[in-house]
Amino acid sequence: MVQTVAVGLSGGVDSTLSALLLKEQGFHVIGLTMSVYDKSGKALKTAGKACYGPDEKEDIQAVRLWGERQGIETYVLDCSAEYKAIVLNYFKESYLSGITPNPCIKCNETMKFGLMCDKARQEGIAFDYFATGHYARILKKENACVLQKGVDEKKDQSYFLYRLSQNQLAHTLFPLGNFTKEQVRQMARERNLAVADKADSQDFYAGAYTDLLDTVPKEGNIVHTSGKVLGKHNGFWNYTIGQRKGLGIAYPVPLFVVDINAEHNEVIVGEAEATLGTEAVVQSLVFGGGITALEQPTDALVKYRSSGKCVKARLIQTAPDSMTVQFAEPQRSVTRGQSLVAYDLKDGISVLLGGIIQ
Repeated sequence: MVQTVAVGLSGGVDSTLSALLLKEQGFHVIGLTMSVYDKSGKALKTAGKACYGPDEKEDIQAVRLWGERQGIETYVLDCSAEYKAIVLNYFKESYLSGITPNPCIKCNETMKFGLMCDKARQEGIAFDYFATGHYARILKKENACVLQKGVDEKKDQSYFLYRLSQNQLAHTLFPLGNFTKEQVRQMARERNLAVADKADSQDFYAGAYTDLLDTVPKEGNIVHTSGKVLGKHNGFWNYTIGQRKGLGIAYPVPLFVVDINAEHNEVIVGEAEATLGTEAVVQSLVFGGGITALEQPTDALVKYRSSGKCVKARLIQTAPDSMTVQFAEPQRSVTRGQSLVAYDLKDGISVLLGGIIQ
């Protein structure tokens, strides 16, 4: 019996090629795409392609047209109200609380692999598996699924997917996980895909993040870690942990944002050494590979920002939903609100767990 795979289509080379590869493998392929842009909000101007933006209508039309040419039935699901309530509000509330969110992780967990699939089934769209063009792999064991890094270390997206549940992973396919980006583009050229060399879109939003916050300028102090006021700012939400440029402060040595005090509207800055930390508290834990807890301190490789490299650390679970991560060497600008993902030290690619840095 032919199995049906619903592919999350965005119009880019990754999702488009994924659909064709699955079709070539004998699956019955259908397309799903979300409409998430809030047309009732203020008009936004973006500098490029992203998941959230005013050019969504054109992207959806292109996806539909391509699907028709390929004989792939494509369904558009209006998820704009839920996206606003779940992802945009999370983004806004996080920033205005002085922490740095990761909306892509939130969207994957709750929208792409959650609400969109649920909504499709509620509308009578049946499928056995859901697939995307993410660069990641799933090792399916007898009793559990293990999320793993994609072969292309530079494009690996397992960090953004760590919160997927065992049930979600069990019904998910990542056709590109065993390929590099250049191999994907070459396969797309061989299949005469017009998007073979299309530039990658930004993950979330291609404009100024402040466009989404609905704030007005609010003057506050820029304060050195010593307590001395060094200057003024027009809103702490314009700054991020680790930021060096654009502080507007004359000082003998480079300064970095080391903390944000939302309650007092203060941006805390300090020298490079002030950005270093030896440990982090991580909560909202999601365990991988079927495990539900760490029975003892565990050495692992961890990534605490999406663009960062893995570093060695020790994981010590202190409560059912909390753990302390002790870095083998001091790390720079470990940021509240960002995710920390831990990988098995033995193979360096299997996700052990992940959570939100507190």
